Amino acid sequence: MGSLLIKNAQIVTMNAQEEIINGDILIRDSRIEAVGPALDETPADRVINASGRTVIPGFVQTHVHLCQTLFRGKGDDLELMDWLKKRIWPLEASHDEESVYYSAMLGIGELLQSGTTTIVDMETVHHTESAFRAIAQSGIRALSGKVMMDKGSEVPLALQENTAASIQESVDLLEKWHMYDSGRIQYAFSPRFVVSCTEELLKEVQKLSVHYNVHVHTHASENRGEIAIVEQETGMRNVIYLDHLSLANERLILAHCIWLDEEEKRIIREKGVHVSHCPGSNLKLASGIADVPELLDAGSSVSLGADGAPCNNNLDMFNEMRLAALIQKPIHGPTSMNARTVFRMATIGGARAVGMGHEIGSIEAGKRADLVMLNLNHFHTFPSYDVDPVSRIVYSATRADVETTIVDGRIVMENGMMKTIDKTTVLREADASIKRLLKKTTIMH
Repeated sequence: MGSLLIKNAQIVTMNAQEEIINGDILIRDSRIEAVGPALDETPADRVINASGRTVIPGFVQTHVHLCQTLFRGKGDDLELMDWLKKRIWPLEASHDEESVYYSAMLGIGELLQSGTTTIVDMETVHHTESAFRAIAQSGIRALSGKVMMDKGSEVPLALQENTAASIQESVDLLEKWHMYDSGRIQYAFSPRFVVSCTEELLKEVQKLSVHYNVHVHTHASENRGEIAIVEQETGMRNVIYLDHLSLANERLILAHCIWLDEEEKRIIREKGVHVSHCPGSNLKLASGIADVPELLDAGSSVSLGADGAPCNNNLDMFNEMRLAALIQKPIHGPTSMNARTVFRMATIGGARAVGMGHEIGSIEAGKRADLVMLNLNHFHTFPSYDVDPVSRIVYSATRADVETTIVDGRIVMENGMMKTIDKTTVLREADASIKRLLKKTTIMH
């Protein structure tokens, strides 16, 4: 890939001191070689003049569903279990290889254009290989895995799995894709949630997670109805049950965690479980508001995710940051979730959640070059004089301000133009795919 020098930028480093400096970034191949003022231009194959631009670490979203991007607008105004049973499960059951591929490409295009460089992705039951191909071709960094569902009521036949087959397919995908492209793609076991997984499957996932040293990504405590089902079936609440199965550890990423009791909060804190807060999805599905300030004050790991396009309806980290800050203030006071806290969750906090805090999430020499260049020279982000840049990013900026996105030292979008995805083709085939799926499935209204 050669070397790239970014000159004269405002750099929001998110290093240990959270320094904001004016200077240069030298990238060699996939890594940041140097950060500082007035770096020498001579070793660089290409120089980008970033005067008047702000460079930030790429956002890390710790909960998305690329396979659901095609379903944007098809799951509006429903609560979780109805949303799943009436709309999302039937649509997922209708997926084919091509539709999963273009659903993933559609989502990745949106993510890269809005500054997200790393995702934790949960696919559907079948055709996960298509999503991995899209991830590989697009250049985004991802932890991904096929969803696992071997029990549950009102689950379409095409999503009902045999336990052993679900596990074997997951292992086969892991052994093919885990650590692809020098670790840009990693595998994460993805049991959907306790409601749709047998204890046998979850126990095996725990063993395999230890054996392969990979993450487990699942949903927990998103909805009171979901919790009631889990308690009826297991006699325990979600997080307590997962801990009972030895799944509660630093490799576990739990999406949502809105309705936690004190024992569950203790387990999350003491076992190092990572919580992915998805405020946009939680509001749209009327699920509730997670007590993120309390989790953070206790020292728990909390990062951000958009969830899926049919329950958000976008994959925009700027939207999630702003919501994450604002929804807590009427409850906990105006200082409860300040801009720095939220930006930390979106960058280095997400990096730590995926076990890559030493590699991504901040702009420092030696780390992977996952960077985003913003143009904040607009009416909605001015005045700039004597304003904290992080405040401008969290409270004022939008995804339209993302100018260039770099993943692993590779420019995947420059001046708003995608370099790795053919936008015209993806938009055309996305429409063709959802049209085809709707013809062969029935969604309830």
